[in-house]
Amino acid sequence: MRRTAAGAPEGSARAGVGAGAGTGVGAALAVPPGSPAAAGGGPQAAPVAPADAAPRDLRTEFPFELPRGYVDESGTVHRDGVMRLSTARDELVPLRDVRVQENPAYLSVVLLGRVIARLGTLSMVHDGIVENMFASDLAFLQDFYRQINAEGHTRAAVQCPHCSEPFEVELGGSRLGES
Repeated sequence: MRRTAAGAPEGSARAGVGAGAGTGVGAALAVPPGSPAAAGGGPQAAPVAPADAAPRDLRTEFPFELPRGYVDESGTVHRDGVMRLSTARDELVPLRDVRVQENPAYLSVVLLGRVIARLGTLSMVHDGIVENMFASDLAFLQDFYRQINAEGHTRAAVQCPHCSEPFEVELGGSRLGES
């Protein structure tokens, strides 16, 4: 079953955002071993669009709803939020953070603090807010980050070798069930 970034994911991964599954921060963008693309088999991908072609309907912000919600110091629960696409800078700057250098697991907290554009009525979201979230909400956000930054951009247009019907396939899996 294919999940979309707009809907809530069916499961939550517990690995760190952008780390743990591979060797670097952007390892989630690599083609997973065992996928048709890595093996050289399977459906043939359509030709790549020229570099000067404008992207169709490029979305840079994605709404989400936390499973439990962040509870601020006044007791207000914040559940609805918006996450923006990550930039290379978003993934590189946290690597210079002393907290991340001392504890690589902290990378996901700092990274999520940079890409969450809005959370409830909070005026600003930062890593201090992310580190005080419930573990289930953190896991949800890590999975959501992977969906919008990697899986949402690893589709290929293919054609059935038997009936010549065109369709799209997802080349990137989420390791939890490999979508």
